[in-house]
Amino acid sequence: MNILVVRNDKLGDFVLTLPCYVMLKTALPDAKIAVLVPEYTADIAHASPFIDEVIIDPGKTTIPEMVNLVKTLHASDFDAVITLFSTARIGITVFLASIKYRLAPATKIAQIFYNHRLTQRRSRSEKPEYAYNLDLIKKYLLDTGNRIAPEVKSPFLSYNKVAVSQLRDKFCTQYNISADKKLIYIHAGSGGSANNLSLEQYAGLAARINPKNKHALVLTAGPGEEDKISRLSNLMHDTPHVVYHSIHGLANFAQHIAFADLFISGSTGPLHIAGALNIPTAAFYTRRRSATPLRWQTLNSPDRRLAFTPPETANEMDMSQIDIDKAASEISEKFLRD
Repeated sequence: MNILVVRNDKLGDFVLTLPCYVMLKTALPDAKIAVLVPEYTADIAHASPFIDEVIIDPGKTTIPEMVNLVKTLHASDFDAVITLFSTARIGITVFLASIKYRLAPATKIAQIFYNHRLTQRRSRSEKPEYAYNLDLIKKYLLDTGNRIAPEVKSPFLSYNKVAVSQLRDKFCTQYNISADKKLIYIHAGSGGSANNLSLEQYAGLAARINPKNKHALVLTAGPGEEDKISRLSNLMHDTPHVVYHSIHGLANFAQHIAFADLFISGSTGPLHIAGALNIPTAAFYTRRRSATPLRWQTLNSPDRRLAFTPPETANEMDMSQIDIDKAASEISEKFLRD
């Protein structure tokens, strides 16, 4: 059995598909599982032991690029494709690749290119995104006469413990952090379309959870986020911290996240990496129905996550109304008592 799974949009969206590959491999241990992803999420796909092949989606709609992708997929002789999020371009591509079993959500015009569909109303946010993804995997297993494998628990992403420990030691030495301190990461970078706290709110939060001698604050930034994190650092001149710019690729950044003791962020891709690693998280979301904490819930275990939204009395998108004092108190009580 040769199965292709497609989730070719943002980083966080792809991370929330990781339970799918676990379920497929558990139910079909002899199957070959391939994924179609954009180049910038490929490092995370390569890190999953449940994915056998990573195919890069060029993301272009030019005829030559589409023809090349169709040829690539056709040559792989896939028995099935499960598209977790479909566009017309991908629908046309998998149809022309002559994949016999084609499954996608029964939404948008792209569904006409699939011969199996599942009605989903994701914008209602009635369950987590990863659960919507798993529903498609379950349908495929049932359609093909296979038993649904039990869902497994986090972590869904892991790295060699010795290598991560060595990287942590190197990091602490480089930034003059005592090895016995716990590391609190604050990632104030972009969350794509998701609203985030202001830099002033992050600075206030950092000051209120300032753990003095037991913990160290680390401001993290990915490519293109250097200016933003520099401005946050300037606002935190009275709060001890270090600044870490990730410049060595996503895999290296993920391994740095793997030795964090707490990850604080808006609804971002790095937040979801932390969740997949089962790192404790404190996250800030809007109350917009399609972007709620339930819909974009991280993959870490329930006791390892906190979520904050604007109060019911505020506009659902107004992140300025989140009570930073209360958030700092809850974060400290849950994660920083030791």
